[in-house]
Amino acid sequence: MNRRNFIKSKVAGTAILASSGLVCKATAKNPPAVNEHTSILDVDVLVVGGGSAGHVAAIQAGRLGAKTVLLERNSQLGGTTTTGGVCFPGLFHAWGKQVISGIGWDLVKKSVEIDGRKLQDFTINHRSHVPNHVQLNGQLYSLLAEESCLDAGVSLAYYQFPEKVTQIPEGWMVDVRGQGVSYQLRCKQIIDCSGNATVVGMLGFERLRGDERQPGTHVVIFKGLNMAMVNKNAKQIQQMYDNAIKEGRLQKGDTWSGNVMQPIRSTRGNVNHIFGADSTDAATQTQTNLAGRKSVLRMLKFLKTIPGGKNASIDRMMNETATRETFRIEGESTITVNDYQNGRIFDDALCYSFYPIDLHTKDGVVPKHLKRGVVPTIPRGSLIPKGSKNLMVAGRCLSSDRYANSAARVQASCMGMGQAAACTAVLAAKSSITPKEVPLDDIYSLLREHGAIVPSKS
Repeated sequence: MNRRNFIKSKVAGTAILASSGLVCKATAKNPPAVNEHTSILDVDVLVVGGGSAGHVAAIQAGRLGAKTVLLERNSQLGGTTTTGGVCFPGLFHAWGKQVISGIGWDLVKKSVEIDGRKLQDFTINHRSHVPNHVQLNGQLYSLLAEESCLDAGVSLAYYQFPEKVTQIPEGWMVDVRGQGVSYQLRCKQIIDCSGNATVVGMLGFERLRGDERQPGTHVVIFKGLNMAMVNKNAKQIQQMYDNAIKEGRLQKGDTWSGNVMQPIRSTRGNVNHIFGADSTDAATQTQTNLAGRKSVLRMLKFLKTIPGGKNASIDRMMNETATRETFRIEGESTITVNDYQNGRIFDDALCYSFYPIDLHTKDGVVPKHLKRGVVPTIPRGSLIPKGSKNLMVAGRCLSSDRYANSAARVQASCMGMGQAAACTAVLAAKSSITPKEVPLDDIYSLLREHGAIVPSKS
């Protein structure tokens, strides 16, 4: 890349860095440095993926003064909460008390407040996990996440992804590609929050994935139905649905478990199962999206034939099918389902996680709730690819078995991991050591300073 392709300018106190079509916007506090001799962007921390873990990690790194770049292949932050349409993140509370706080929770609270809603009473010791989900306006959340990134000095790079990652003495050299964009980043630490552990795979570290994966969901909410007539004819409609399945006009998975009233009454849109959902690469994500949209259209056509469904239409539908499971790394340590169900507090625990074992299958899902009082933890070792240096992950690709992963993959847990990984990575970058070598007490101190809850053995 030619040095003259880098243009620095000042606009209203904000540094704008443009590079061959790339525009990374950050506050003047800590923009990426341009090496005048090599035309390479020098940063402290590179975060790959702006989902539940990634945007929180980037905000935390930026607030700690690290030069931070966030690569996101889509057009907005938030991942499952926004692009995936699961606008009810959980779980920040367990057994009547808060177990995950910090940056993610602050954004959730702010989003609820601005949207004119009120948070529920979390001091109630619910047996079910559902009452502790927080209802959000997903698109508002994405705006607030973006604002927080920019305020923290994070350079956002949408529609971009790492094409090649090479280990160098200073850390990593990353070849970045995107729509009309090609450049290099030199960074000290990488936090892979891609969900698929994309960078981990590029570098040849072990990733695990079973032959069978959990089905995805294409979030959709229907409107226009005459609910009085629908409820009056519920048995007939169910029979019509069953017949449509037998005749091939509908397919198993168009509802979670064959209950036709679920998509009709849902206000969340988490109603279908897209079998074989895979977001490994562009080709598999394309096929997954096509399958999800076909499912939605089949259901809409069916709803227009039922009593009370003449005016059925789509109120809201996400443009991407959300996946629940792809790759998991082989980490320095692995969380097993026994660890999770027994609430093991690891010696290097960085944050809590709380959710039922929640493995979706071809026959639906039956959550297996944790025993009352149990709150699992996420260890640092599960976020470090085995044998790696200057590399961490955060989010659903953490080192865990399938059953533990089915619970640890939810948004609040991923947010906690992202914040903890960022504190670790920044401390490692500042001291020129690996994440594994950072003293735990230093990580805990930073986390508490920034509002996070640190696991306790007491």
